[in-house]
Amino acid sequence: AEISQLMSLIVNAVYQNKEIFLRELISNASDALDKIRYQSLTDPSVLDSGKDLKITIIPDTANKVLIIRDTGIGMTKADLINNLGTIAKSGTKAFMEMVQETKDASMIGQFGVGFYSAYLVADTVEVISKHNDDEQYIWSSSAGQNFTVTRDTVNEPLGRGSEIRLHLKEDQLEYLEERRIKEVVKKHSEFISYPIHLVFQKEVEKEVPVDESEEAGDEEKDEGKAKIEEVEDEDEEKPKQKTKKVKSTETVDEELNETKPIWTRNPDTIQKDEYNAFYKSLTNDWEEPLATKHFSVEGQLEFRSILFTPQRAPFDLFEGKKKRNNIKLYVRRVFIMDDCEELIPEWLNFVKGIVDSEDLPLNLSREVLQQNKILKVIRKNLVKKCIEMFTEIAEDKDNFNKFYEAFSKNIKLGVHEDSTNRAKLSEFLRYYSTKSTDEPTSLKDYVTRMPEKQKYIYYITGESRQAVESSPFLEVLKRKGFEVLFLVDPIDEYAVQQLREYEGKELKSITKEGLELEDSEDEKKKFEELKKELEPLCATVKEILGEKVEKVIVTDLISESPCVILTGQFGWSANMERIMKSQALRDSGGMSSYMASKRTLGLQPTHPIVRELKAKVAADKNDKTVRDLVNL
Repeated sequence: AEISQLMSLIVNAVYQNKEIFLRELISNASDALDKIRYQSLTDPSVLDSGKDLKITIIPDTANKVLIIRDTGIGMTKADLINNLGTIAKSGTKAFMEMVQETKDASMIGQFGVGFYSAYLVADTVEVISKHNDDEQYIWSSSAGQNFTVTRDTVNEPLGRGSEIRLHLKEDQLEYLEERRIKEVVKKHSEFISYPIHLVFQKEVEKEVPVDESEEAGDEEKDEGKAKIEEVEDEDEEKPKQKTKKVKSTETVDEELNETKPIWTRNPDTIQKDEYNAFYKSLTNDWEEPLATKHFSVEGQLEFRSILFTPQRAPFDLFEGKKKRNNIKLYVRRVFIMDDCEELIPEWLNFVKGIVDSEDLPLNLSREVLQQNKILKVIRKNLVKKCIEMFTEIAEDKDNFNKFYEAFSKNIKLGVHEDSTNRAKLSEFLRYYSTKSTDEPTSLKDYVTRMPEKQKYIYYITGESRQAVESSPFLEVLKRKGFEVLFLVDPIDEYAVQQLREYEGKELKSITKEGLELEDSEDEKKKFEELKKELEPLCATVKEILGEKVEKVIVTDLISESPCVILTGQFGWSANMERIMKSQALRDSGGMSSYMASKRTLGLQPTHPIVRELKAKVAADKNDKTVRDLVNL
């Protein structure tokens, strides 16, 4: 009862993906080949029954049977009864309970039920097996209800190994098609270490000689033509006339997994063009990758990986609905999944490559895989190696420019999200500035150019370079010889909120109030006096403008303009507010009203207009021209 319950569960359960039966059966065949290979290391004579270690898939369309044959270790009669007769002996009950809880049948392999996935596509399964120590037997069962094991007297001897015959269900006949088999093998089992051959019938057109009666008829038709032609042509024509095309069927034997898993080799032995070819086959990109990182991690955890940085960003890099990442996860060279979100953070979603782990528990359902500690370790290592790869790119200026143009948003997103690697990532940031107008500068270069008295790294945010270059905020800083970075990408606003400092130097926005400039004592004293002098004017202006501004102050941040609007020290900058407003799904009235900065009006104390206003207010603060001027 247990078995029939389990069978119906496997066959009808929530298996969205029936094709994995082939992955399971090929992996089993590969295990059987491993076993015989290990035996042959100590006793070479076990291979006398067949030296060739391979897996063969034979679709028999006429009988609707798919055959999978391996030259592995094979099974004795006792093995057939023990291994195939009782479903994963101890596992059944536990498996039943687990599947009913999670409704996820991709757990199957965990309980050694991999073989039974054959019933996803087949009604009856026969296993013909020959072990070196026993005769050849047939195990047969329909939908796993009950089984028979008989000595094989009908089939040709296998020599050694097993042959699984799947009598396919009517609605699963696609697995007899050459195209479909190739597709499934390429997806799941491309890197199995033994050759997988597909032997199929193909219709070909052949040229066959025509018999003489037909030929005579042809010659009469062509007689007139032949007299005019030159002799040489006649020689060429004749063989053509003697053949006709006939369709015939021939058997083709094709190896399906010729791409070898390049990552298992020593990086020193691999040429650049081999990496490029592997990259192209992995990603279907037509260009070569910009950089490659091939490494293996050993210790508590073993895995190998190759990562590639593409030349250009895909057009849908930040689209929410697309697949999260481009890292394919293999376990012992069997493809498991390519959308494991835990494997790599979102900001690295442009990096392509593979990870092949020896230790990941195979066939876990996705729920279990996500809590796996091993994945966290892999993720940490991948991020570390990606940063190393970018550092290598940065050594070549042209390559780095290409890289930065394509993926600067990702790096900035990384600065925003990844607190552990923020300092390392800040090394890759590049900005134009007041002193570096021809090419972007790195923060490192900025710091080396700082005058001794400059304490902070200054930046200004805005929507375009033109807009920030003409900003009045730059006036004083330029005069003092302080360099200001231009942050004109919307994501810079987010990144810079997280990146508070670089090499111990704080980053300061020059459009927010409370910015201290390194003034000498005399300058400070002079400014304080002016501030006192203009207090009545500030009060009057605040009175006139009312709610439009939070406060009116005297500022030394500008030198040529009469006044400037400053944003509060802790809220959003004006540019950030603009970005938030332009976001389609922004919250109305929620966060924005708290974060939107209060406006502060800064007056430049020595400017003629401000001096004139001061005089007018002193004379009569209710003067109409004062009100008009202020509003203006």
